[in-house]
Amino acid sequence: MRRKKEDSLETAARLLDVAREHFTEHGYAKASMEVIVAEAGVTRGALYHHYGNKQGLFETVVAAVQAEIGENVEREASRAEDPMEQLILGCRAFLEAAVAPAARRILLVDGPAVLGWEVWRRMDEENAMRHLEEQLGLLQEKGYFPGVSVPALTHFLSGALNESALWIAQQPGDSRALEDTMEVILHLLKLKTSYTTDSRR
Repeated sequence: MRRKKEDSLETAARLLDVAREHFTEHGYAKASMEVIVAEAGVTRGALYHHYGNKQGLFETVVAAVQAEIGENVEREASRAEDPMEQLILGCRAFLEAAVAPAARRILLVDGPAVLGWEVWRRMDEENAMRHLEEQLGLLQEKGYFPGVSVPALTHFLSGALNESALWIAQQPGDSRALEDTMEVILHLLKLKTSYTTDSRR
């Protein structure tokens, strides 16, 4: 029984890995389920068993991408001790990860279009937006953003980051796009280009 469960998990993981490669390279519409199951070395029945259908498989891929980005954001933010520096590092990490070839098409283009705005937004709330709200709440406890609604600020900044990621992705040859975006974020948060403890005084 244990071996059977391990085989099942291995099959699901293999399908997910192959599907992610195809969704990344070809996009959702052009990704072929026949090719994916053949390359994964499984049956179409296994795909239906684990993921229901093509959209179910894609939704799981999107969730995996979002989870990876969330982990990367937390890892990069943890490099700093100051909570505001953590926020800035986290914003940069999100933008860099979201526009990377391995995530861009899945997260920014096909995700909202295939899953629908409500589903995609719910998934975003459970990942990147949750981390963002926790960090903004911590900052408010430290005296930042007095009297400001943390949920409102979270949605504002999250929307700005998602739209900025789309814009940066459309400027593949512009090395300044990310830096320009970070400069805007710093200004929005009433910071100088380089955050220092003096900026709180």
